[in-house]
Amino acid sequence: MTDVVHIRHITEADWDGIVAIESRAYTALGLSEGRAALRSRAEISPGTCFVLDVGSGPAGYLLALPYPALRYPDLARTEEAVVPPQPAPATRNLHLHDIVVEEGLRGRGLGQRLLHHFTLTARARGYERISLIAVGRSDTFWSARGYTAHPGISPGGYGANAVYMSRAVPTDLGAQPEPTGVVPRGPSVPTKRADPRVPCP
Repeated sequence: MTDVVHIRHITEADWDGIVAIESRAYTALGLSEGRAALRSRAEISPGTCFVLDVGSGPAGYLLALPYPALRYPDLARTEEAVVPPQPAPATRNLHLHDIVVEEGLRGRGLGQRLLHHFTLTARARGYERISLIAVGRSDTFWSARGYTAHPGISPGGYGANAVYMSRAVPTDLGAQPEPTGVVPRGPSVPTKRADPRVPCP
């Protein structure tokens, strides 16, 4: 048995599901942002934010927005509260703020599919770098995917051991699954990752 997988842009009807997924992933860790903050990230750059549908409903999401290099969102504040009212200088840096796959569906490559779709989008839109904050000692996971730590940056509010990282947008991503496909049903392969902020594949 298989479920249809589809990656698409976020719609208004998705927010209850996204907020629920985010809350389940992060409330116990003290990193949950709440609806207003999450929506404010997506409203800055809806073209770089996605929902992952598996079967009949949302099973994950990704939020990314342009941010100046070496800066990052404040989890306790909405973007309207931190972005100046005047147009900010254009940045070629796209910040991968959050990527989550529901716990019961991890280990099936869904997070990798979502990340690949995002990276293709970053390249198509002309971004030169992707940044993120690795938390819970997940920097080794991201290092294996080409991200480099910036030791002089200490991301406040993201928990102990948070690491600001970035990489150049790759020019050759190789053959990967399309945004729509299938995934086997059944129990996921167990994965243990000390990464509360980015609990994907």
